[in-house]
Amino acid sequence: MKSFSNKVAVITGAGSGMGRALAIELAKQNCAVAISDVSEKTLYETNEMLKQYSVKVTSEILDVSDRSAMERYAKDMFETHGQINLVFNNAGVSVTDSAEHMSYQDFEWLMNINFWGVVYGTKSFLPYLQKADEGHIINTSSIFGILSFPSQSAYNASKFAVRGYTESLRQELNDSHINVSCVHPGKVETNIINTSRYTVTDNESPTKDEMIEMFDGMAGVTSAEAALIILNGVKNNKYRIMVGKDARFLALISRIAPVNYPRLLQLISSPFGSSKK
Repeated sequence: MKSFSNKVAVITGAGSGMGRALAIELAKQNCAVAISDVSEKTLYETNEMLKQYSVKVTSEILDVSDRSAMERYAKDMFETHGQINLVFNNAGVSVTDSAEHMSYQDFEWLMNINFWGVVYGTKSFLPYLQKADEGHIINTSSIFGILSFPSQSAYNASKFAVRGYTESLRQELNDSHINVSCVHPGKVETNIINTSRYTVTDNESPTKDEMIEMFDGMAGVTSAEAALIILNGVKNNKYRIMVGKDARFLALISRIAPVNYPRLLQLISSPFGSSKK
């Protein structure tokens, strides 16, 4: 898809971060956008930002973990816009805790949004993408979908799952007019840490506020920069879109040392720029 002009893009998690930035950049390029988020406040803010552009914008509160709601949403957006060309399954959350102490409730909450939200978004919109002249599904994984890190077992599991699902989907649709990309952001200025569930079981771990401050200080690219990287990857039909120098570097580490990369990472740095003894 070389141009987004006169296309229609669906973006989940558009209330902040990359989702909001994607909506704004697509609107700048004359692409109609259907934005959704579970947060009414932040979605309203994004909607207000989009009013300056001369494109059709629809906005709806949506819980991507609700399959029935997603199916209704897909039907409604197709009827409202008349076509669907791009689907950005971008909504995501995080949980920080050890595998031993993480509650099933937190784990299931995360998987329902990060993984099943992607599956529901893909399956619900696929029939409508098939009706379009051009279609593209863009699923957000993470650098955490390529390498694993301690205290992120649930998040890693969800993002590895998104990666596997998306790569299989691309192969299945290889001979169709629908392209598929998997996005692997590194450190990007988003709201995900602020909305995360954070549990620690020792006195040495940073607090959630400290994690937010540390993450913000180490963010490699802005959300606006990330959106440009992603959209450029879509235009070039990249199957894997790495966002940020750190993401590309860590992906290289995983290829160089697919088994021993944790030892290398200990020698270099953690994904947030710090290390624990």
